[in-house]
Amino acid sequence: MRLRTTREQRILYIKTIFRWLIYYIFIFIGYIYMTTGTWLKPVILLPIAMAIAVDNNQYGSVFTGAICGFLTDIACGKLFGYNAVIIAFFCIVISLLHELYLRNKFANYIILTAAASFLQCWLDYKFYYQMWKYDNVQRIFTHYTLKIWIYTVISAVIVYLLIRLVNRFLMPKNHLTIEEVITTKSQ
Repeated sequence: MRLRTTREQRILYIKTIFRWLIYYIFIFIGYIYMTTGTWLKPVILLPIAMAIAVDNNQYGSVFTGAICGFLTDIACGKLFGYNAVIIAFFCIVISLLHELYLRNKFANYIILTAAASFLQCWLDYKFYYQMWKYDNVQRIFTHYTLKIWIYTVISAVIVYLLIRLVNRFLMPKNHLTIEEVITTKSQ
């Protein structure tokens, strides 16, 4: 393991603080976007939370997912904590999957975000509309819920590119020691 100098540690702390500050600025902008205009728009905080969870540890991911969920509940007028539990669960799952099994690829992110957003929209439809047996409740699913899901998946592309840009410049890079270089070259 390579020991970091004091200067490198200071730079790492500054980059980490600046990176998380930018993440939360994106979350704030997404919240503002969700609270303006009509109801037919993407749940933008879900792709933001999932994109942040791809490259970060479980603790930061679950905290960010919970914050995004609480803001989604406030923006959509849902039961406080409903989306917080769902999005925090998705963030911890995506963080663990990318850490243990998946590579950090765009296709993996889009597939997982599409699945998570569909599940979130489907649960929202089940608990807020179908369970109460309203008349013509299927129209809500086909005309609103599926459109919101499609808009969320499309917006996930833009969110992924923005978060990747932030991570490219501000994510700490792993340095190899001389011993690690020698052992990887000899194998």
